[in-house]
Amino acid sequence: MAQKQIVVLTGAGISTSAGIPDFRGPDGVWTKHPDQMQVYDIDAFLTDKEAREYSWRWQKESPVWNAKPGKAHYALVDLEKAGMLSLIATQNFDALHEKAGNSPNKIVNLHGTIGTSHCMKCHAKYDTADIMARLDEEPDPHCHRQLPYRGNMPCNGLLKTDVVYFGEALPEGAMERSIRAAQQADELWVVGSTLEVFPAASIVPAAAQAGVPITIMNMGRTQYDSLATRLIHEDIAVALPELVQQTIADNR
Repeated sequence: MAQKQIVVLTGAGISTSAGIPDFRGPDGVWTKHPDQMQVYDIDAFLTDKEAREYSWRWQKESPVWNAKPGKAHYALVDLEKAGMLSLIATQNFDALHEKAGNSPNKIVNLHGTIGTSHCMKCHAKYDTADIMARLDEEPDPHCHRQLPYRGNMPCNGLLKTDVVYFGEALPEGAMERSIRAAQQADELWVVGSTLEVFPAASIVPAAAQAGVPITIMNMGRTQYDSLATRLIHEDIAVALPELVQQTIADNR
């Protein structure tokens, strides 16, 4: 029997179960402290040294940076090991799917990731952990890559995490790849997303139009509940591992 192929769209709810506060919910970081949205404002980041330093410091001290994967994240690793995970399209930028052990080539970070960074001038790639480790010595990180065509002078471009800031475009091809995978899947699971943020939310109607059965696992309602073949309003840390184990067992 061919393995069933499942695409999973994850939102803040899968990470709140691992201890990360969400951003937009009733108790969300941005709901309670709208000024914190400035941390991810690209214009402020580019033009204001103080804003950059604050952004880096805030991100280092944020629960997002220090969080560890929860049971729900590890359940998706089990789904991949069973050969049934086609793709994880995630709205989260906490890199917890990578930390849990899902293959990077199975993950599309729709809103970028805090796990990696880049130089905005020469596009050199950096591990964010290396930048965070030196943040006390260099609170406004710049690129140290030596440029041969400039006599090995350092590039000195601004460094920025790969999180998509307000005012930036989504990573190239991320939505197209996610929609294509969802339309070709045997099932689409939506885990912990309010389905309010676009274009990510548009993956659901695209899959529905292609006749793909949809499971929505969320504590609250979403605007696309009517498109779901299965609604699960239970604790994600318990419900997702159960769903994964049941799905693997049913496919044997």
